[in-house]
Amino acid sequence: MRIGILGAGAWGTALAIHAASRHPVQLWSRDARVVDEIRQNHRNTRYLPGAVLPEAISADTDLPAVALAADALVIGTAVAGLRPVLQALRAASWSGNGLIWLSKGLEADTGLLPHQVLEAVLPGRAGGALTGPSFAQEVAAGQPVALTAAATETWLGEQMVAAFHHGAMRVYRSDDLAGAEIGGALKNIMAIATGISDGLGLGLNARAALLTRGLAEITRFGLAHGARPETFLGMTGVGDLVLTCTGDLSRNRTVGLKLAGGASLDDILASLGHVAEGVSCCRAVVTRARAAGVELPISEAVLAVIDGKLAPAEAVARLLSREPRKE
Repeated sequence: MRIGILGAGAWGTALAIHAASRHPVQLWSRDARVVDEIRQNHRNTRYLPGAVLPEAISADTDLPAVALAADALVIGTAVAGLRPVLQALRAASWSGNGLIWLSKGLEADTGLLPHQVLEAVLPGRAGGALTGPSFAQEVAAGQPVALTAAATETWLGEQMVAAFHHGAMRVYRSDDLAGAEIGGALKNIMAIATGISDGLGLGLNARAALLTRGLAEITRFGLAHGARPETFLGMTGVGDLVLTCTGDLSRNRTVGLKLAGGASLDDILASLGHVAEGVSCCRAVVTRARAAGVELPISEAVLAVIDGKLAPAEAVARLLSREPRKE
Protein backbone atom coordinates (compact mmCIF):
# COMPACT_ATOMS: atom_id res chain seq x y z
CA MET A 1 0.00 0.00 0.00
CA ARG A 2 1.39 3.39 -1.03
CA ILE A 3 0.81 5.92 1.75
CA GLY A 4 0.85 9.67 1.22
CA ILE A 5 1.10 11.99 4.22
CA LEU A 6 0.35 15.65 3.60
CA GLY A 7 2.23 17.49 6.33
CA ALA A 8 5.75 16.78 7.57
CA GLY A 9 5.36 18.09 11.10
CA ALA A 10 6.27 16.02 14.14
CA TRP A 11 3.25 13.71 14.09
CA GLY A 12 3.10 13.30 10.32
CA THR A 13 6.81 12.45 10.24
CA ALA A 14 6.51 10.03 13.18
CA LEU A 15 3.62 8.21 11.52
CA ALA A 16 5.63 8.02 8.31
CA ILE A 17 8.54 6.42 10.19
CA HIS A 18 6.20 3.82 11.66
CA ALA A 19 4.36 3.08 8.42
CA ALA A 20 7.56 2.80 6.39
CA SER A 21 8.45 -0.50 8.04
CA ARG A 22 5.62 -2.06 5.97
CA HIS A 23 4.75 0.40 3.19
CA PRO A 24 6.36 2.94 0.88
CA VAL A 25 5.57 6.42 2.20
CA GLN A 26 5.65 9.85 0.58
CA LEU A 27 5.72 12.95 2.77
CA TRP A 28 4.57 16.33 1.48
CA SER A 29 5.78 19.61 2.95
CA ARG A 30 5.39 23.14 1.62
CA ASP A 31 8.80 23.88 3.15
CA ALA A 32 11.50 23.06 0.59
CA ARG A 33 14.16 23.03 3.34
CA VAL A 34 12.34 20.23 5.17
CA VAL A 35 11.98 18.25 1.95
CA ASP A 36 15.64 18.72 1.02
CA GLU A 37 16.81 17.55 4.46
CA ILE A 38 14.63 14.45 4.31
CA ARG A 39 15.95 13.64 0.82
CA GLN A 40 19.59 14.26 1.60
CA ASN A 41 20.01 13.30 5.26
CA HIS A 42 16.87 11.28 6.11
CA ARG A 43 16.13 13.66 8.96
CA ASN A 44 13.56 16.31 9.88
CA THR A 45 15.41 18.29 12.52
CA ARG A 46 12.93 21.17 12.50
CA TYR A 47 10.00 19.10 13.72
CA LEU A 48 11.40 15.78 14.95
CA PRO A 49 15.06 16.20 15.95
CA GLY A 50 16.94 13.02 16.72
CA ALA A 51 14.83 10.74 14.53
CA VAL A 52 16.27 8.99 11.48
CA LEU A 53 13.83 8.44 8.61
CA PRO A 54 13.91 5.07 6.80
CA GLU A 55 14.87 4.79 3.13
CA ALA A 56 11.25 3.86 2.33
CA ILE A 57 10.22 7.49 2.99
CA SER A 58 10.46 10.00 0.16
CA ALA A 59 9.56 13.68 0.31
CA ASP A 60 8.17 16.23 -2.12
CA THR A 61 6.81 19.78 -2.27
CA ASP A 62 4.34 18.79 -5.02
CA LEU A 63 1.08 18.15 -3.17
CA PRO A 64 -0.96 16.89 -6.16
CA ALA A 65 1.80 14.44 -7.11
CA VAL A 66 1.90 12.94 -3.60
CA ALA A 67 -1.89 12.78 -3.36
CA LEU A 68 -2.46 11.21 -6.77
CA ALA A 69 0.17 8.51 -6.17
CA ALA A 70 -1.23 7.37 -2.81
CA ASP A 71 -3.48 4.41 -2.09
CA ALA A 72 -4.11 5.80 1.41
CA LEU A 73 -3.96 9.56 1.90
CA VAL A 74 -3.35 11.12 5.32
CA ILE A 75 -3.55 14.82 6.21
CA GLY A 76 -1.00 15.46 8.94
CA THR A 77 -1.48 19.20 9.49
CA ALA A 78 -2.89 21.06 12.46
CA VAL A 79 -6.59 21.90 12.19
CA ALA A 80 -5.72 25.35 10.83
CA GLY A 81 -4.06 23.69 7.84
CA LEU A 82 -6.84 21.21 7.10
CA ARG A 83 -9.05 23.45 4.96
CA PRO A 84 -6.16 24.81 2.82
CA VAL A 85 -4.97 21.25 2.10
CA LEU A 86 -8.50 20.13 1.20
CA GLN A 87 -8.85 23.16 -1.08
CA ALA A 88 -5.55 22.25 -2.74
CA LEU A 89 -6.83 18.70 -3.33
CA ARG A 90 -10.00 20.09 -4.87
CA ALA A 91 -8.01 22.41 -7.11
CA ALA A 92 -5.86 19.45 -8.20
CA SER A 93 -9.01 17.50 -9.16
CA TRP A 94 -8.09 14.77 -6.68
CA SER A 95 -10.51 11.93 -7.37
CA GLY A 96 -9.92 9.71 -4.36
CA ASN A 97 -12.80 8.81 -2.08
CA GLY A 98 -11.29 8.45 1.38
CA LEU A 99 -9.22 10.84 3.48
CA ILE A 100 -7.58 10.27 6.85
CA TRP A 101 -6.50 13.10 9.16
CA LEU A 102 -4.39 13.43 12.29
CA SER A 103 -5.74 16.91 13.17
CA LYS A 104 -7.16 17.41 16.67
CA GLY A 105 -9.34 20.42 17.38
CA LEU A 106 -12.11 22.62 16.04
CA GLU A 107 -11.58 25.08 13.21
CA ALA A 108 -11.06 28.39 14.98
CA ASP A 109 -13.14 30.62 12.70
CA THR A 110 -16.08 28.30 12.09
CA GLY A 111 -16.16 25.98 15.10
CA LEU A 112 -16.37 23.00 12.72
CA LEU A 113 -14.96 19.57 13.52
CA PRO A 114 -12.56 18.14 10.91
CA HIS A 115 -15.17 15.88 9.29
CA GLN A 116 -17.44 18.91 8.89
CA VAL A 117 -14.62 20.84 7.22
CA LEU A 118 -14.19 17.91 4.82
CA GLU A 119 -17.89 17.95 3.98
CA ALA A 120 -17.78 21.71 3.37
CA VAL A 121 -14.83 21.53 0.96
CA LEU A 122 -15.07 18.04 -0.60
CA PRO A 123 -18.67 16.92 -0.03
CA GLY A 124 -19.52 13.25 -0.25
CA ARG A 125 -16.03 11.92 0.50
CA ALA A 126 -15.45 9.33 3.20
CA GLY A 127 -13.35 10.57 6.09
CA GLY A 128 -11.59 9.19 9.11
CA ALA A 129 -9.45 10.29 12.05
CA LEU A 130 -6.44 8.38 13.32
CA THR A 131 -6.37 9.61 16.89
CA GLY A 132 -5.71 8.71 20.48
CA PRO A 133 -2.98 8.99 23.14
CA SER A 134 0.27 9.46 21.23
CA PHE A 135 3.39 11.57 21.47
CA ALA A 136 5.25 11.84 18.17
CA GLN A 137 8.67 11.31 19.71
CA GLU A 138 7.68 7.95 21.20
CA VAL A 139 6.01 6.73 18.00
CA ALA A 140 9.11 7.68 16.00
CA ALA A 141 11.24 5.73 18.48
CA GLY A 142 9.12 2.61 17.97
CA GLN A 143 7.64 2.58 21.47
CA PRO A 144 4.23 0.94 21.98
CA VAL A 145 1.11 2.99 21.24
CA ALA A 146 -2.60 2.27 20.80
CA LEU A 147 -4.79 4.45 18.58
CA THR A 148 -8.35 4.64 17.30
CA ALA A 149 -9.27 4.64 13.62
CA ALA A 150 -12.64 6.38 13.56
CA ALA A 151 -14.28 6.54 10.14
CA THR A 152 -17.60 7.20 8.45
CA GLU A 153 -17.21 4.11 6.26
CA THR A 154 -16.19 0.60 7.34
CA TRP A 155 -13.83 0.16 4.40
CA LEU A 156 -11.88 3.26 5.34
CA GLY A 157 -11.52 2.11 8.94
CA GLU A 158 -10.24 -1.22 7.65
CA GLN A 159 -7.78 0.56 5.36
CA MET A 160 -6.44 2.54 8.33
CA VAL A 161 -5.91 -0.68 10.27
CA ALA A 162 -4.16 -2.31 7.30
CA ALA A 163 -1.89 0.70 6.92
CA PHE A 164 -0.87 1.26 10.52
CA HIS A 165 -1.69 -1.76 12.74
CA HIS A 166 1.68 -3.45 12.91
CA GLY A 167 4.84 -3.49 14.98
CA ALA A 168 4.43 -1.47 18.18
CA MET A 169 1.21 0.24 17.06
CA ARG A 170 -2.26 -1.18 17.76
CA VAL A 171 -5.20 0.38 15.96
CA TYR A 172 -8.80 -0.10 17.11
CA ARG A 173 -11.72 0.71 14.79
CA SER A 174 -14.66 2.96 15.67
CA ASP A 175 -17.58 4.40 13.72
CA ASP A 176 -18.10 7.29 16.17
CA LEU A 177 -16.11 9.86 14.22
CA ALA A 178 -17.62 12.89 15.95
CA GLY A 179 -16.91 11.42 19.38
CA ALA A 180 -13.31 10.60 18.51
CA GLU A 181 -12.74 14.13 17.18
CA ILE A 182 -14.36 15.78 20.21
CA GLY A 183 -12.27 13.74 22.64
CA GLY A 184 -9.12 14.70 20.77
CA ALA A 185 -10.05 18.38 20.72
CA LEU A 186 -11.24 19.04 24.25
CA LYS A 187 -8.54 17.06 26.03
CA ASN A 188 -6.08 19.74 24.93
CA ILE A 189 -8.05 22.39 26.82
CA MET A 190 -8.10 20.17 29.89
CA ALA A 191 -4.33 19.76 29.60
CA ILE A 192 -3.88 23.54 29.77
CA ALA A 193 -6.05 23.57 32.91
CA THR A 194 -4.05 20.73 34.45
CA GLY A 195 -0.78 22.45 33.61
CA ILE A 196 -2.02 25.59 35.38
CA SER A 197 -2.96 23.54 38.43
CA ASP A 198 0.39 21.74 38.51
CA GLY A 199 2.25 25.00 37.91
CA LEU A 200 0.51 26.59 40.88
CA GLY A 201 1.52 23.63 43.04
CA LEU A 202 -2.06 22.61 43.83
CA GLY A 203 -1.18 18.94 44.17
CA LEU A 204 -2.21 15.55 42.85
CA ASN A 205 -5.70 15.69 44.38
CA ALA A 206 -6.45 18.78 42.28
CA ARG A 207 -5.04 17.09 39.19
CA ALA A 208 -7.27 14.06 39.71
CA ALA A 209 -10.29 16.31 40.14
CA LEU A 210 -9.50 18.20 36.94
CA LEU A 211 -9.08 14.98 34.96
CA THR A 212 -12.38 13.62 36.24
CA ARG A 213 -14.41 16.78 35.80
CA GLY A 214 -12.67 17.40 32.50
CA LEU A 215 -13.89 14.04 31.25
CA ALA A 216 -17.39 15.03 32.35
CA GLU A 217 -17.12 18.24 30.28
CA ILE A 218 -15.87 16.35 27.24
CA THR A 219 -18.71 13.85 27.54
CA ARG A 220 -21.39 16.55 27.94
CA PHE A 221 -20.11 18.38 24.90
CA GLY A 222 -19.90 15.16 22.93
CA LEU A 223 -23.41 13.99 23.73
CA ALA A 224 -24.77 17.37 22.66
CA HIS A 225 -23.11 16.89 19.28
CA GLY A 226 -24.14 13.34 18.47
CA ALA A 227 -21.31 11.34 20.03
CA ARG A 228 -21.76 8.13 22.00
CA PRO A 229 -20.84 8.09 25.71
CA GLU A 230 -18.75 4.91 25.53
CA THR A 231 -16.34 6.61 23.11
CA PHE A 232 -15.08 8.80 25.94
CA LEU A 233 -14.12 5.76 28.00
CA GLY A 234 -11.74 4.60 25.27
CA MET A 235 -8.50 5.67 23.65
CA THR A 236 -9.84 8.98 22.33
CA GLY A 237 -11.43 9.87 25.66
CA VAL A 238 -9.79 8.73 28.88
CA GLY A 239 -6.64 7.56 27.12
CA ASP A 240 -5.84 10.80 25.33
CA LEU A 241 -6.97 12.88 28.30
CA VAL A 242 -4.64 11.15 30.76
CA LEU A 243 -1.63 11.30 28.44
CA THR A 244 -2.02 14.93 27.46
CA CYS A 245 -2.78 16.16 30.98
CA THR A 246 0.06 14.32 32.70
CA GLY A 247 2.80 13.71 30.12
CA ASP A 248 5.89 15.90 30.15
CA LEU A 249 5.92 15.92 26.32
CA SER A 250 2.48 17.56 26.18
CA ARG A 251 2.63 21.00 24.55
CA ASN A 252 -0.76 22.00 25.95
CA ARG A 253 0.22 21.03 29.50
CA THR A 254 3.40 23.06 28.99
CA VAL A 255 1.29 26.08 28.06
CA GLY A 256 -0.59 25.76 31.37
CA LEU A 257 2.60 25.32 33.39
CA LYS A 258 4.13 28.45 31.89
CA LEU A 259 0.95 30.50 32.27
CA ALA A 260 0.96 29.58 35.95
CA GLY A 261 4.57 30.75 36.12
CA GLY A 262 3.61 34.19 34.86
CA ALA A 263 4.79 33.99 31.25
CA SER A 264 2.76 35.73 28.56
CA LEU A 265 0.82 33.62 26.10
CA ASP A 266 2.63 35.14 23.12
CA ASP A 267 6.03 34.29 24.59
CA ILE A 268 4.90 30.76 25.45
CA LEU A 269 3.63 30.03 21.95
CA ALA A 270 6.75 31.51 20.38
CA SER A 271 8.98 29.30 22.54
CA LEU A 272 7.10 26.08 21.75
CA GLY A 273 7.92 26.02 18.05
CA HIS A 274 4.85 23.81 17.51
CA VAL A 275 1.08 24.31 17.58
CA ALA A 276 -0.74 23.93 20.92
CA GLU A 277 -4.23 23.10 19.68
CA GLY A 278 -5.91 23.77 23.02
CA VAL A 279 -5.14 27.48 22.67
CA SER A 280 -6.36 27.79 19.10
CA CYS A 281 -9.62 25.85 19.56
CA CYS A 282 -10.67 26.88 23.09
CA ARG A 283 -12.77 29.85 21.96
CA ALA A 284 -14.49 27.77 19.27
CA VAL A 285 -15.35 25.06 21.80
CA VAL A 286 -16.77 27.53 24.32
CA THR A 287 -18.74 29.38 21.63
CA ARG A 288 -20.22 26.15 20.32
CA ALA A 289 -21.02 24.95 23.83
CA ARG A 290 -22.82 28.17 24.71
CA ALA A 291 -24.89 27.92 21.54
CA ALA A 292 -25.87 24.35 22.47
CA GLY A 293 -26.59 25.23 26.11
CA VAL A 294 -23.76 23.00 27.38
CA GLU A 295 -21.96 24.02 30.58
CA LEU A 296 -18.15 23.84 30.36
CA PRO A 297 -16.76 25.59 33.47
CA ILE A 298 -13.16 24.39 33.05
CA SER A 299 -13.06 25.41 29.40
CA GLU A 300 -14.60 28.78 30.28
CA ALA A 301 -11.92 29.32 32.93
CA VAL A 302 -9.11 28.40 30.50
CA LEU A 303 -10.50 30.80 27.90
CA ALA A 304 -10.59 33.60 30.49
CA VAL A 305 -6.90 32.99 31.28
CA ILE A 306 -5.95 32.82 27.59
CA ASP A 307 -7.77 36.10 26.96
CA GLY A 308 -6.04 37.76 29.91
CA LYS A 309 -9.31 38.35 31.75
CA LEU A 310 -8.31 36.23 34.73
CA ALA A 311 -4.98 35.36 36.28
CA PRO A 312 -4.41 31.60 36.60
CA ALA A 313 -4.93 31.67 40.40
CA GLU A 314 -8.15 33.66 39.97
CA ALA A 315 -9.47 31.11 37.48
CA VAL A 316 -8.86 28.32 39.97
CA ALA A 317 -10.60 30.32 42.70
CA ARG A 318 -13.61 30.78 40.44
CA LEU A 319 -13.85 27.03 39.84
CA LEU A 320 -13.56 26.31 43.57
CA SER A 321 -16.32 28.82 44.39
CA ARG A 322 -18.93 27.13 42.21
CA GLU A 323 -22.10 25.97 43.98
CA PRO A 324 -22.20 22.30 45.08
CA ARG A 325 -24.16 19.89 42.89
CA LYS A 326 -24.65 16.21 42.17
CA GLU A 327 -21.75 14.46 40.46
